[in-house]
Order: sequence, then C-alpha cells, then structure tokens
Amino acid sequence: MDERVAEDYGRSWYAATAIAAPERPPLGFDVDADVCVIGAGLAGLTTAFEIARLGWSVVLLEARRVAWNASGRNAGFVLPGFACDPAVMIERVGAVQARRLWSLSEAGAAYVRTVIRENALAGVEPRRGWLDVSKIDDLGEMQETLNILVGELGAAVEGWSADQVREVLRSDAYFHALHFPDAFHIHTLNYALGLAAAAEAAGVRIFEGTPACEIDPAGVRKRVTTPAAKVRAGHVVLAGNVQLGALMPALAATVMPLTSYIGVTAPLGERLSEAIGYAGAISDSRYANHHYRVVDGDRLLWCGEGTCFPGDARRVVDGFGAAVAAVFPQLGPVEFTHAWAGTMGFAIHRMPQIGEISPGLWVAGAFGGHGLNTTAIAGNLIARAIVENDDTWRAFEPWDLVWAGGLAGRLVQEARMRVRNRREAVEARFARRRDQKRRAAALPLYRRGEDGADAPPPPAWNEARAVTGGGAERSTPGPAAEHDPRPPASAGYGGRTYADPSFGAVAVPEPPNALDWRRAKAAEPGGAAAPASRRVDERLVDERPADEPPIEARPARPRGVDGRHGRAGGR
Repeated sequence: MDERVAEDYGRSWYAATAIAAPERPPLGFDVDADVCVIGAGLAGLTTAFEIARLGWSVVLLEARRVAWNASGRNAGFVLPGFACDPAVMIERVGAVQARRLWSLSEAGAAYVRTVIRENALAGVEPRRGWLDVSKIDDLGEMQETLNILVGELGAAVEGWSADQVREVLRSDAYFHALHFPDAFHIHTLNYALGLAAAAEAAGVRIFEGTPACEIDPAGVRKRVTTPAAKVRAGHVVLAGNVQLGALMPALAATVMPLTSYIGVTAPLGERLSEAIGYAGAISDSRYANHHYRVVDGDRLLWCGEGTCFPGDARRVVDGFGAAVAAVFPQLGPVEFTHAWAGTMGFAIHRMPQIGEISPGLWVAGAFGGHGLNTTAIAGNLIARAIVENDDTWRAFEPWDLVWAGGLAGRLVQEARMRVRNRREAVEARFARRRDQKRRAAALPLYRRGEDGADAPPPPAWNEARAVTGGGAERSTPGPAAEHDPRPPASAGYGGRTYADPSFGAVAVPEPPNALDWRRAKAAEPGGAAAPASRRVDERLVDERPADEPPIEARPARPRGVDGRHGRAGGR
C-alpha cells in the first residue's frame, strides 16, 4: 500500500484496493460561488454534485482528503429505511408520513445504484441483498416487524424461516431473518472517489487540505474563512458530521461520535463459500455486533465492536477471530490482514439531520447506523431545496437538533451498548441450546413450552411487496443471487427517472415518477396508494387527498423507545 494513501485513509482494505485519485490543491484565493459545501464525504459530494447538475456554481471545502473518515471507512451497506424503529417513526409522524419517509429511503438507495451505473464508476463492485438475521428463536418479534414494514410502510422485504437462512449461512447460531432484496453493498471509498470525479466533471470545484475556520452566516452572502482565503456564497451546507466541533460547536454537540472497527481476512478459499452462500450484506445484531460480507471472492469483511471511546484498531480486530469462530467454526482459524476504524455521527433520536438551521445555512449529518442511502437523500433534498425551493426536506423536521449529552451522554451510551450486547449474547446462547435440544429430540422449531408450538410461518412470508408501479406484488430471487432479472424498481428526482436494482440493463420501460423526491409515494389511512404528484407546465401539482395531514404537521413527541429494528454503527 502506498504510504501516502495509508496516511490519508488508514491501512484499510478499501485504501489498498482504491482507484487512483488526484490530490487536489488547497484554496489559496478568494472565491465567490452560489453554494459553499463544507465536508467532502458522501453527503457533501452528493449535495455539490446535484447542485452543479442543476446549473449553480459550487465550491467544496475539505479539511483533509475526499472521504478520508466515515465515508471511506464504513462497511459499505446501502439499505432502505432508517436506524429509527419503524414503529417509533409511525408513532411520531403517523403512517402516511412514515410511508413517505420510507419511500425516500428507497429512493436514496436507487440514487446510489444509478450514479454507479450512469457514471460507470470503477471498482465499486455492487452486490445485491441484505439479510437481517436473528440469533434468537422468537418468531413473533420478527413477524410483528415484518407486518409493520410491509403493511404500514409498503417495504420490499420478505421473511425467511430458519431453514432458508441456514441454507445460505451454514451456522446453527442463526434462526429466521428479514431479507431486503433491493439493498446492496459496495466498495465505499471507490464510490466516494468516483462521485468526486463526477462532481468535478459537473463543475464543482473541490479544495482539499482546506479547513473552514469561521463562518459569518449573516446577510445574503455568507462568508467562510479558510487559512489562506475566503469563500462568499449565498448558501452554506455543513456536511462535516463529527468533524465540525471547532467550526460549529453547538451543532457538533447534537451528534454523538461512535467508532466502529472493521477487519478483512486473508483469502479463505473454498472454506468461505462452503460456510457462506449469500452474496449480499449480513447483519446479525440490532446493535454494533456484527455486520459482514464477502469481498474479493474469498475474503470476509467483518465489522463490529462499536464504542464511544476509540481504541487500537489492530487489537480490536484481532479479537474478531473468536466472534467468527463462534458463528462459523468450520472456517477454522482466520487471519485479519487489514484492520481499521471509522468514526460516525449518531443523533440520539436515530434519524439523520437534514434541513435548514438558519436562512441559507443547511445541515446534512448524523448518518451513522442508517446505511449510505441517507447521504443520497440529504444531498438530493438539500440541492433541490436550495435551487428549486422544494420543501420535501421538511419531512425530517419532527426530528430536531437535540443535544447528545456531551461526555456524560457518551458514558451512558457506552454503558447501554455494553449491557445490550451482553444481554443479546446471553439470549443467543440460550436460544442455541434450546435449538440443540429440539433437534436432538426431533421437536418442531419455535416450540415455546408445554402449551404447544407456534403456528408455521404464513405462506405470505416469502412474498416481497413491490413499492413501484402501483404496489403490485412480485416474487424474489434465490438467496445467493447477485443480480436480478426482474424489472427494476424506479425512483424519480425532479424530471429524471432512476432505476435498476440489478446494476444491469433495464429490461422494460419504467413508469415515470414511480417514486418522486418531492412527494415520495404516500398512502391513505385506509392503505390505498395516494395519487402521485403530476407535472403540469414543469410544475408539480399536488393531488393528495384534501384531508391528508400536511407535511409540516408535528404530533406530540413520544418518549424514547429502544429500536426493535434499529441499525447500529458500521453499516
């Protein structure tokens, strides 16, 4: 690995396999632009790229290198949904608004797919699917979550029985799972570097090694001071996430930094394919342990051990061997050749921070735990808010900027994570023992005691609800499929239509604006899909029912609830 690359991006597998990228000079002269974006992670790059494509001038400032921290070090999961529990989301904003938010999350994933395809990004290597597996033999909890995702949110998801899971993950540690066929995973650093090149081709000026030292947000033209020059812009977008402490301490205090560790093994050969027959991403925890996927054909990328207090990455990753052996003992001893850490920002309400905090001053942050789709949501919504006065970003207003608790908050969160992980490990151990006893006695799975056994999974488990083209149902592919021959889902941004969950050619014409960023597909309280907005004279005409609550409505905030289907750091 090149030492300069290692210094900038860490000694990660991503850095070792990164595409060539230019070093961009720091800003050395005063410049005027329509928009100044601070932070060249995925959210900042997407925002700048979309604003430039809409015809405005953009300056992008990065204190170090493009995607040097979380954007270039995460596990590379691109998932629908948010870290916030779907039931909590519905409780806070109602089923209609929650369904719109879920549709926005699917449109975010569709955007990433389309950028990869349209710009022919090299080295990104997308692979379809995400399995959210359970280590506990409690079928009822997963069925409840599945009912919410499909019935309330219209999600494209299916339930897998333990037998289905164990066909592709040869481990008796796992039981049932939720399968998201349109999720995928990527080489996140190569995606960021390719996105930066696409942004520059669209007209964005990127300056690396240029920290923003001070912001004067007053007036029509905001001023951003850097060590050697100033930027004057009508709008400023803060996309620095946990790195904004010196520039905007009050804003940084609303984000809790959480560090996750990732390791990649040496080539494992046929041993790996014999243990894991699933090409997509896999999570076996609601919290920080563990998330993994196959890379380079026969290497295992393993992520976990999230903490609020960073330590030595090599020491932590060396301990992953025991975790891998507990799940896949047939792999034998594994050596981790790469070890690194990345620090992400989390909001305590487990939703991203997207919106305008004062006139012309925007924030895009707190993406930890969601997957990369939320960076695409933020970039697109903020770009269209600035250029087109679109107000879809207000869907995130119910989740305010909330103080994360400072050092005390980090100590409390660290303790909660340790207790949760310990409790989950104990529950998993007892579930595994129960399963071994059942198999030894040839009893049915999910037997709960002397009162009898649960009913078998309903037939509808293996059906995935489509979220496009009027919500028609469709079947899903085999679990190990990397590509999908079905007509792809689509998502529209403004006048453009994006599609293709299979990363290949579109087989049939797509319905226009099946998912629109401005009015992400909603549903009436009765469950029927609400009419999409239609375009007349290049303007959107809202055709939602008159009695539907406006997007600005903000029901009373419920008390905090631990996520049933929350996602943890590192994905």
